[in-house]
Amino acid sequence: MNGQPELYRILNELNIPFEYYEHPPAPTIEEAIKYWEDLKATHCKNIFFRNHKGNQHYLVILEHKQALDIHDLEKRLKQGKLTFASPERLMKHLGLTPGSVTPFGLINDKANHVYVFFDENLKKSDKISFHPCINTASLVIAFSDFEKFMAWTENGYEFIKLYD
Repeated sequence: MNGQPELYRILNELNIPFEYYEHPPAPTIEEAIKYWEDLKATHCKNIFFRNHKGNQHYLVILEHKQALDIHDLEKRLKQGKLTFASPERLMKHLGLTPGSVTPFGLINDKANHVYVFFDENLKKSDKISFHPCINTASLVIAFSDFEKFMAWTENGYEFIKLYD
């Protein structure tokens, strides 16, 4: 099974069952959609930002078909301009490479530095899917189990309205 062995160990320790689907590299939503046809889950867009000072990082997660109003998010966070974090910052804080962004990368954020924003509409999902720290597979887990995983990470997170 491809991905980060540490992730599978943690999911097993937390008694979180998952479905594993291997596919060709899918570094973008457009590419990933080709392989999601038979996966019965809410598929997510995961965006890694930094604030203008570079001292705070955010992972923003919403349903893959939705557009994010970055300017609205900037106003609500009051952190100044948000920009996409560099590949170096992505590796430093989440242990991930571009095209593989996933909340499962939080297993590498030992300092609990990254704050996560989820669109509140994701709460309606029975199952949710993310890359397992690489973009050649997708993991599907129950949403309630994903909440258990997020509690385990000890990273701060909240559900907010990210789009209309």
